[in-house]
Amino acid sequence: MTTPRLSLDHAQHFARIALGHVRREYPNNVDHALAESADARTPSELHPIFYGSYDWHSCVHSYWMLARLLRRFPDLSSASDIRALFDTQFVSEKVAAECAYFARPTARGFKRPYGWAWLLKLATELSLHPDARWSSNLAPLAEIIGQRFRDFLPRATYPVRVGTHFNTAFGLRMAADYADIRKDDELAKLLRETGLRWYGDDSDCPAWGEPSGDDFQSSALVQAECMRRLLPPDTFLPWFDRFLPRLAERQPATLFRPATVADRTDGKIAHLDGLNLSRAWCWRSLGDALPADDERRAIAHKAAQEHLAAALPHIAEHYMGEHWLASFAVLALDDGM
Repeated sequence: MTTPRLSLDHAQHFARIALGHVRREYPNNVDHALAESADARTPSELHPIFYGSYDWHSCVHSYWMLARLLRRFPDLSSASDIRALFDTQFVSEKVAAECAYFARPTARGFKRPYGWAWLLKLATELSLHPDARWSSNLAPLAEIIGQRFRDFLPRATYPVRVGTHFNTAFGLRMAADYADIRKDDELAKLLRETGLRWYGDDSDCPAWGEPSGDDFQSSALVQAECMRRLLPPDTFLPWFDRFLPRLAERQPATLFRPATVADRTDGKIAHLDGLNLSRAWCWRSLGDALPADDERRAIAHKAAQEHLAAALPHIAEHYMGEHWLASFAVLALDDGM
């Protein structure tokens, strides 16, 4: 059984959604610490690029999605709109203002690690485009975020295992793509060593903490996906055997049951659609990493299908999900970096 992959129809639909909100300034959930009254400013004054999509991190990964869709389907109907958007937004003066925000003393932990991870993922995607201007212009901000990881990880004694923005495994996993595309062996080594330090001895994961009412990531599966990305196959597979030793029995059972979303107008409850998409992404990727004759491969792919089926119809049902869910759908449907 194979999981559905990203199609042109998906791309057209998701691109229209994102183009409808990446420059929609309100409503906006501003994550901004004020040191003085002059710091009280509008989202677009604070962030001239990433002011839309309800919050900074969702705006970043919506731009990532648009970049990914444009590269994968360069002739999609909204391609000219995406290119015009990027030409307007990914310019040096706006990037400089985003960089200046990170220089504020109150922004030391701003969007750590989720927003950091997505910014590096966006930088990775832009670097794969034939038009190098967008990547070149964003590079100073990506370098700042890369250095944030270098500074933070050696001091981070413990991982954060929750299923929300603070999950550290997701941060490592996304940053690894940036390290590879930049050929930054030092950063790649730091990410791998940190993953082994935090997760290398984990075994028999019970997954008893998920789903919670706030999850949009699977704390168990994103950890496995992180280690898959960081480790060579001959190291990852024995680790995975220890981490989920009863996968062939579809245990822990909670990882195989799509979460129920009772109210998609509630931003926190709507997170659970994201959890289903996160699980679909991880199950697909983990299944692909297993040998072709491994019975767990089909089990993982079936779980990915079931979670996709639970979430895909609800991508744009309400703005609480619409402003971000399509990005997770692309992760779940697409292959590659």
